[in-house]
Amino acid sequence: MAKGPVSTSSDDELPFETQEPIAADERSFFAGQPQKPSAPNARVALPASLAGHEHYHGHRERLRDRFREQGDTALADYEILELLLFRLIPRRDTKPIAKALIERFGSLSGVFGAPAALLTEVKGVGDAVALDLKLISTVAHRTLKSELRSKQVLSSWSSVIQYCHAAMAHETREQFRILFLDKRNVLIADEVQGRGTVDHTPVYPREVVKRALELSATAMILVHNHPSGDPTPSRADIDMTKVIINAAKALDITVHDHVIIGKDGHVSLKGLRLI
Repeated sequence: MAKGPVSTSSDDELPFETQEPIAADERSFFAGQPQKPSAPNARVALPASLAGHEHYHGHRERLRDRFREQGDTALADYEILELLLFRLIPRRDTKPIAKALIERFGSLSGVFGAPAALLTEVKGVGDAVALDLKLISTVAHRTLKSELRSKQVLSSWSSVIQYCHAAMAHETREQFRILFLDKRNVLIADEVQGRGTVDHTPVYPREVVKRALELSATAMILVHNHPSGDPTPSRADIDMTKVIINAAKALDITVHDHVIIGKDGHVSLKGLRLI
């Protein structure tokens, strides 16, 4: 069988600011403890690690009240993230951290889609908080995926796009994913068939069709991402898709579409009448 790569161009990445080392888990309580007073009415001075941090307590309550009374529409993206960071980093002013994360990754979805290693490059985010953010991201992905289960995928197209965007839009390397469907177009399996570089993923039509036969799939939806952010298909994308379509057709397997995911949108090759 013929081979064909998925290939796009990509802009150079900007250098990242390196995080200053943090001595302890940023979620834990500060180690410093006030000394016991020597006299009953003596005032205890706060240690340096706690001094000067009281100013954000009122802000936290006001933000919680706005969310409680008006919902998420009353808050900017960085404020939603700030509310979450209150729980993860209880004894620091999290507003600068939330703003830095949004600025670094461009959006709320960009923050949750970023690799943990890149999250920790933002000052104030350590390994523990990065892991928590990725856990929340995983819950969101699995929630979207669960909505596709036992449904006819073609009649839930918006859910398909939302899931694929959440799973792939912010990947730093190309990823080739296949949604395998049964004769009712219900999702059987969602599998990543290949991972590549920033602008290339090798795709083998023989392996794609072989896996469809193993799963007894009668249809497929091909999906891959462009880390550059631009979902415009390349000539190689189109040619590779046609090779897979022809190989699958000989075995009565239908390729419904090939969707390319970018950071801010997607492109359907079928919608563009390229297949």
